[in-house]
Amino acid sequence: MIRIAIANQKGGVGKTTTAINIATAMAASGWRTLLVDIDPQGNASTGLGIPARDRDYSTYDLLMREGTAQQCIQQTRIPKLDCIPATQDLSGAEVELVGEEDRIDRLKTMLSEVDSSYDVCFFDCPPSLGLLTVNALSAADSLLVPLQCEFFALEGLSQLLQTVERVQQGINPSLKIIGVTLTMFDRRNRLTDQVAEDVRECLGGLVFDTVIPRNVRLSEAPSHGLPALIYDHSCAGSRAYMSLARELLGRLPAERKAA
Repeated sequence: MIRIAIANQKGGVGKTTTAINIATAMAASGWRTLLVDIDPQGNASTGLGIPARDRDYSTYDLLMREGTAQQCIQQTRIPKLDCIPATQDLSGAEVELVGEEDRIDRLKTMLSEVDSSYDVCFFDCPPSLGLLTVNALSAADSLLVPLQCEFFALEGLSQLLQTVERVQQGINPSLKIIGVTLTMFDRRNRLTDQVAEDVRECLGGLVFDTVIPRNVRLSEAPSHGLPALIYDHSCAGSRAYMSLARELLGRLPAERKAA
């Protein structure tokens, strides 16, 4: 199972929207896909149509060893896409795990039982660089970074890259950045173009060619409990995420791709 963390410590950059729609696109391409919601807000779970009342087992139970991965996994309405949902209890996990010896790689250990059941797993991380995100980076093979096309996003990116370097040095040497995707792109805004140009100049080939535009349908879809790709597959946002998924497929290790 290929494991990809979707992370950026800055909030409001499109992490959850990216996680939901890229996971849906991969499932639509025939990949057995698991989305692990590791954000206490639980927005990815809601966006996939799993109401809070139905989250009997969650990522919190997984991290606290109060439920197995199989118990925590829920099917979604999208074929080949399953989810481990999050609840607000997860916000206390960082404190409760402090004294545990395996606090950094608990997620990796607990997911090992379903490793052969899926082709790819995505982690929707919280907007912080705390223990929950570190657990995801420890468990992941690679990192996908959504980056909002605004000035302050560049400062946040440098902090994230430093964290990735520390994780590589001390926790997960095999972790790599599979790509940076530019989100909330507005061609009417000259600053958007400038930020995109600066990011490409700085990171070169790490930046995906596909950019995710500002799109009303992307914003509306979660309120219906649906990914935008299902809510309106023809909107600009949906088309962009399908294009991003194709690019992502091209960057995955050939020997580990689904048949």
